Amino acid sequence: MTAVTERPVVRTHRSPEQAVAAAPRRRVSPERVAAGLTLVVLAVLACVALARIDISVPNMIASWSNAEHFFQRVGTVRFPAAATLLQQTALTVGLVLLGTLLAAVLSVPVAYLAAGNTSPGRGWIAAARFVSVLTRAIPDVVLAMVFVLMFTIGPLPGILAIGIHSIGMISKLFADAIEQIDEGPRTAIRATGGNRLQQFTAGVLPQVLPSWVATILHRNDINLRGSVILGYVGIVGLGREMSFAFKSLDYSLGIGYAIVIFALCVLMEIVSSSVRAAMLGVAPAGRGIGASAIRAGMRRRQASGTRSQRNSATAEPRATAEPRATAEPRAAARFATPDDALRRPWTAARVRTTVWSWVAVLVVIGSVVVCDIAWGDLATVWGKIPPVAAQFWPPSFGSYGAGVMFSAMFDTVAIALAATLLALVFSMVIGSFAARNVAPTRGVRTGARFLLVVVRGIPETILAVVLIVITGLGAQAGTLALAFGGIGLLGKLVADSLEEVQPGPERALTATGATRFQRYAGATVPQGIRAMIGHTFYLVDTNIRAATILGIVGGGGIGYYLLNAAQGSNYASVTGIVLMILVTVLVVEGIAMWMRRVFR
Repeated sequence: MTAVTERPVVRTHRSPEQAVAAAPRRRVSPERVAAGLTLVVLAVLACVALARIDISVPNMIASWSNAEHFFQRVGTVRFPAAATLLQQTALTVGLVLLGTLLAAVLSVPVAYLAAGNTSPGRGWIAAARFVSVLTRAIPDVVLAMVFVLMFTIGPLPGILAIGIHSIGMISKLFADAIEQIDEGPRTAIRATGGNRLQQFTAGVLPQVLPSWVATILHRNDINLRGSVILGYVGIVGLGREMSFAFKSLDYSLGIGYAIVIFALCVLMEIVSSSVRAAMLGVAPAGRGIGASAIRAGMRRRQASGTRSQRNSATAEPRATAEPRATAEPRAAARFATPDDALRRPWTAARVRTTVWSWVAVLVVIGSVVVCDIAWGDLATVWGKIPPVAAQFWPPSFGSYGAGVMFSAMFDTVAIALAATLLALVFSMVIGSFAARNVAPTRGVRTGARFLLVVVRGIPETILAVVLIVITGLGAQAGTLALAFGGIGLLGKLVADSLEEVQPGPERALTATGATRFQRYAGATVPQGIRAMIGHTFYLVDTNIRAATILGIVGGGGIGYYLLNAAQGSNYASVTGIVLMILVTVLVVEGIAMWMRRVFR
């Protein structure tokens, strides 16, 4: 009897401290602990890399005399003759468009096999994803080196290099869009006896087409920016002319070509954003100057249309109510039968889409004409593959040795980590002020957004060339160029992540009298930290590839040896360097995928 009465007494008089102590504690998984330690190690390595590169304000001030000397040598910026400029611009645009189109066509079967809901089996999924990762990991400049040996000098090597390299990104995004479709239409077609091709063309393609168009346009903008570096390995176009000008120390003409390339990138982004807005009816998702301008114009038109609807609704409420009531029955009657659906009226939207489609076809035809592709090379290239492959295999490090090559690869990774660290620090500040729920005023947010747009609009290759001329060859110029470009990308992603957090915790802290900084540190950042970790790893992955490319123009790292091996016809060393780059990119991508899975 005594034992029975003692138990409730203990439970009744349990203190709050005892209740908290007795409550089950949330156990942290060993995998999450390992991921946290990995983040700490990477952060320490980034700090060590930044200290090793020795980027400091005194050094930058000391190099200002070099900048003055450079601008004196530049003098008045010169532009090429109008006919030459028009020809090279058309050649560059045509080359990029055809390369992107080739990638889009080849990415369709890869994406179909890589998507879990359309692939015939797991083996096909693994093979398709390996193709996607492999083409994404090999730099397009390396592919251009190979194709220059196999084809005659002209646009065809550049088209193939851009096309094959772009398969990695386009097929991945295509597969993601396929996996997110509504399975209802495809299931209905399969139930009526439709084969796989009919299921794809009628049940999948109509749903993913808008996303695919947006992906192709976005990739085309990226390829145009990246076409600059292809000129350094002999691909025709504005990039080659700019490289010739800088190599011959004709800085005034080189800067003129750089300005033309920058203006062309902005113009192409405006055109692609306009096409996307006209064909799909949605605002562009790009982060450059052109996409931002198109979004601002669409917002103004929507605001004007909203005001017009409000004014008309206020002035004539009865007149506006009747058409709404009769609009739906008319639409339903119009498509009452399949024959009616096949004879759709030519509305303004349909006319606009048709016009843009024919314009796109004419642009592709014009690009083929301008590029003047040597189609005969495609028939004779098969006999050149064995001798060219023999030059690239087996891989070796040549006279440099494995120690020098691994040290250069380490320098490339160090440049990428240091640039990511610099970009992360500045992006957290600028991106926070660009977030709607963090910026103190609308003017501050607008200014921060505009700064990110301007920074994003400058191609890293052009910036690296200018910095190399000012600061000299080495890792400092490459790191600064990558960090500058990373601020535009990561800053926008940070701002978007902070704006997408739940407002509840922020409101709770505000209700308790917390300051703006306390709300930011206690509610906004903790909610967005997972997304920002994923964005940071994405930037690391991008910077490793970009650091390799910038090394070709003198930015330090493995790219310097890659260019020397290619120019010296030491193609076995090119293969060895590419294999090192491939392994490094795969390791980084694996760590990034692991981090996203653990911290999601």
